[in-house]
Amino acid sequence: MQPARDLKEAVLHFLFPHVCEGCGTDVLEPDHFLCLKCLSSLPKTAFQLYPDNPVEKLFWGRLPVTAATAEYYFTKGSLMQHLMHQFKYRGNRETGVYLGRQMGFSLNQARRFRGVDGLVPLPLFAAKERKRGYNQAAVLCKGISEATGLPLFEDVVVRKAATESQTKKNRIERWLNMEGRFELVKPQTIEGKHLLLVDDVITTGATLEACGAVLLQAAGVQLSLATLCISSR
Repeated sequence: MQPARDLKEAVLHFLFPHVCEGCGTDVLEPDHFLCLKCLSSLPKTAFQLYPDNPVEKLFWGRLPVTAATAEYYFTKGSLMQHLMHQFKYRGNRETGVYLGRQMGFSLNQARRFRGVDGLVPLPLFAAKERKRGYNQAAVLCKGISEATGLPLFEDVVVRKAATESQTKKNRIERWLNMEGRFELVKPQTIEGKHLLLVDDVITTGATLEACGAVLLQAAGVQLSLATLCISSR
């Protein structure tokens, strides 16, 4: 029986090769999307372990945040940019879930995040989510939840309107572009809870600030933030 099983697995591997998203090697675990070499090469920040890290400093004087982190540094032309592109624009949700699990493993190491009660994915405008087919922040939350056991609080806040691209805007323009774009619709669901607001990338923090401020309108809410990447302009 064992030779037959080995032959079947070899044929399946030949017809449907499972290879690393980074380097293309087929030497990796079945449930992984990166080989150990590529995974270890990703530029981790370890921000989750340290208060007053660069993500938290972005919100000083802007938003009362309990803790904040970004899992990786983002640079153009890097493996992380490739993974982000596959995840956001090529429909590769499995990569997003996998990266979310990596975020969750890191959060499990940090005492500062142990009081979190649940995850809130940063919402997309409904028409944009329908066009893309999914919300990338919600996909990340799925992976985080698998690693941490934390529940998701989806649809407690909605994006009321589409926004212009933030890419070429400065910090003030980004903030003005996001002003009034979010609405809290189920405050009773999150009252008294410590929420972790999740997004894929942070640059100036304007979008997270706008959404976080709306979440804090619910009674007794405590807010923390986590993104997959931090990007410099």
